[in-house]
Amino acid sequence: RKWEKSGELLPDRKTKGGTRFYDASKLLALGDSDYPTVCYARVSSHDQKPDLERQKEMLETYCAAKGWRTEVISDLGSGMNFNKKGLAKLLDIILKKKTKRLVLTHKDRLLRFGSELVFTLCELQGIEIVIIHKGERPSFEQELAEDILEIITVFSARLYGSRSKKNRKLMETLQSEADRIGEEFGIYDAKSPQDKAES
Repeated sequence: RKWEKSGELLPDRKTKGGTRFYDASKLLALGDSDYPTVCYARVSSHDQKPDLERQKEMLETYCAAKGWRTEVISDLGSGMNFNKKGLAKLLDIILKKKTKRLVLTHKDRLLRFGSELVFTLCELQGIEIVIIHKGERPSFEQELAEDILEIITVFSARLYGSRSKKNRKLMETLQSEADRIGEEFGIYDAKSPQDKAES
């Protein structure tokens, strides 16, 4: 009755006794509109927590200006790590179609590699994707450097099990490159990929 009174949903047929009949697809669509807009924020490390709060604030402000009710999901972890609690929750919402809209501050906040797959899932589920800023963030290069170091660490750990001359030489090259990147961006902790492989 409230929906009819507000004009939000009108019955397809109404009997003399006042019984209302509605189209099922219209009722389902109206129910879906109760789902909030989902916002996703992420930073790579603990020292970037202030940036995480800024992202969340920006997402909430943007959605409030649009009149969208929101749920903000956040993660602290590498953009190359798929095993994050917030990301798992987001994927569950997308697969169950429990939102009509996904909002990000930047595309790379979702994943460094693989975000297109998530966007395709959204498209298949009829979920709108809104990216507030299309360009790169000021800290893009530093985070990319951190991701490269993570790749080096993973490959070094795999190579470490095989101590052939060829692998030792490759590990030395990886270590040298890791040192160079770390020094350039001031983020390397002086622990070599080999040391990390041993730990």
